[in-house]
This record gives sequence, C-alpha cells and structure tokens, in this order.
Amino acid sequence: MTRRSPYLIELSAADRAALEQRARAYTAPHHQVVRAKIVLLATDGWENTKIAARLDIAAQLVSKWRKRFFEEGLDGLKDRPRTGRPRAFPPVAVVQVKALACELPAESGVPLSRWSAPELAVEAVARGVVERISASTVRRWLAEDALKPWQHRSWIFPRDPDFAVKAARVLDLYARTWQGKPLGEGEFVVCADEKTSIQARCRCHPTLPPGKARMMRVEHEYQRKGALAYLAAYDVRRAQVIGRLEPTTGIEPFGRLVEQVMTAEPYASAERVFWVVDNGSSHRGQASIKRMTKAWPTARLVHLPVHASWLDQIEIFFSVLQRKVLTPNDLTDLDALAERILAFQDRYNATATPFDWTFTRTDLARLLQRTAAHEPAPATAHAA
Repeated sequence: MTRRSPYLIELSAADRAALEQRARAYTAPHHQVVRAKIVLLATDGWENTKIAARLDIAAQLVSKWRKRFFEEGLDGLKDRPRTGRPRAFPPVAVVQVKALACELPAESGVPLSRWSAPELAVEAVARGVVERISASTVRRWLAEDALKPWQHRSWIFPRDPDFAVKAARVLDLYARTWQGKPLGEGEFVVCADEKTSIQARCRCHPTLPPGKARMMRVEHEYQRKGALAYLAAYDVRRAQVIGRLEPTTGIEPFGRLVEQVMTAEPYASAERVFWVVDNGSSHRGQASIKRMTKAWPTARLVHLPVHASWLDQIEIFFSVLQRKVLTPNDLTDLDALAERILAFQDRYNATATPFDWTFTRTDLARLLQRTAAHEPAPATAHAA
C-alpha cells in the first residue's frame, strides 16, 4: 500500500503562476524546471512515487523538494549555500600580489627588467605576503584582471613641437583637402620612402615546396649575395606604386625616383603633386623642399613629424612586400632580387585598391590627449 505524503500543498494564485512559468521555461536550468513540476503535481494530489515515475527521477528527490516547498515556499526550491573548500589565501594576499605585478622590478631594487609569474611568487614570499605560493596560482590570479607583466610593448613619445600641425596636414591630404580647400582632379598625393638593405639570400639547399602533411621547408643557412635599396612612391588615390632598385639610398637615388614619377603621366601634366615623406636623410629639412621645388615646380614636399612613419601609407605597401615577397628570401643574386620585387610591383598594381584609411584629425586629437597624460610633470625647484 502506497504511503501518502504528510506534506499537503495548497498554492496561492501568485505561487501557481510563478511555478507554471518556471515549468514551461525552455531556457531555465533543468533542475529548476523539475522542482517546479514536482510541486505542481503534488498540488494536484499526485503521490510521490507517481511523480517520480512521471518525471523519471528518484522518489527521495520528490520527497525532499515537496517538504522544502511545504516549509519554505518558493525560497525552499533554491539550492542551499555550500561552504566548499576554505580559501588557501586571504583576499588581501591576492590584492597585494596583483599590486606587486603592477610595479616595475627596479622600483623595488630587484635586478629584473620585468616580472614573470615564478619571480612574482618568489618576491611575494620574500616580502612576507604569503608563506608559500606557486607560479601557477600567481598566473591564475593575474589572469582574472588580464595582467601579463612578463609582456612588454615599445612606444615612443612624440618630441616634435609641431607634431599635431604636421600630422594634421597629412591627414587632410589623405582626405583630399589642402589648407581648407578640396583638391582638384589634376592634383595627386603620393607617399614615398626607401626600404633599405634588402638582402639576396641564396640558401645552401633548394627550398622545398609544401607536401602532404608537410609545410614548405627553407634551409636555415644561406649565402649573402649583396643587398639593394627599394625606393617607391605610392599614389594614395589611384593605389599605384612606382618604384626602383638602387645600390644604396641618398639624395641622388631619391631624386631619380622623383624624376621617374614626375616624368610619367598623369603626374607630368598634373597641377600639383604632393609628396608625403618622413625625415630620412634623403629628403630631410628645408633644403629638400627647395631642391624639390627647383627641379619640379609642380611638386610639393610635405614632411611628416619626427617618428611618425606610421602615418606614411607607403609603409603599408612595404609591409605587404615583406610578407608576400621577402619572407622567406631564397634568391640567387641581386638581379633575381630586383626582378622579383619589380614583378610583384606590377602584379600589385594590376589589382590594387586604395587602403581603407580611417585615421582622421579627430583620432589624432584623441591620441595626443592620451599621450599627454603620460608626459612627466616638470620638476619644481625647492626653496633652499
């Protein structure tokens, strides 16, 4: 004979509505749905064994949650707090280790350039933060706040007093404006620079093509067959590259690149050609501007600020050249190197589209504002 449960449940309208909603929920955790169905079936007069068979669970589980709801209502269907394993380290120790990771080792007199997880564990013990701790525990704590003190990133502080002005006018040229006026159809913007010392490296054994379950193999040892400099100009709007190979860089090789561009159409008959360049020795200072204007009256040399080659779009093309042509490098001599680069230049020009340049004056202002926040405050003189 089946024993009836002593916990007879009567539901209020609000509790029934809440349980029915929970029982029908498709996104709720499964255990919450089951507990709601247990109570609803119990309210309808079902015995524990029949509820267990209906829901395919143990009868003891039905009895447990029926009793919980009878005594505590909806709150009784929640999981009890679980103590779990006690903390091995107090929260203050975690905070102190994270704070230590945010310090430079030199500030503490530690002869390291940057922290690693094992070194942080050693230092935390030495400072008495903890009695002992593993590097994996330190690494797990740091991962909570995405701290990786063993990594570093180089940066350079802009030291050109006219950085904003010089950078802004180049960004205006990319947006096809100059001194507040839009550029015409007969005006062009080209970015020019040199990629120096490109070596022809002849591998001691031939490069092997990829095969089944095998990547391309390139011999580590090589013979140096000389080096060339690649001078190139990139038309920002037309996405065309004009370049040449020279034994070295300098004023005269750069002058030959300018001549190569300015004697070709559409630049030969252009109203103005703006040349965006960095501050390399081949085209530095006011002397280079005078030299350019004298030789080519329609050419206008526009210098980037010091240490701002990242604003020169020719550098993007150079990165493409490095990845697609020069890495890895397996060429027999300088003639083969020159032929490879110029052939890629033609291939690139056949399908190239302008770079999706999105860095504007607004972005520049935000960048300089963030940079200024890192500028050290001027030292104040103390009274004697």
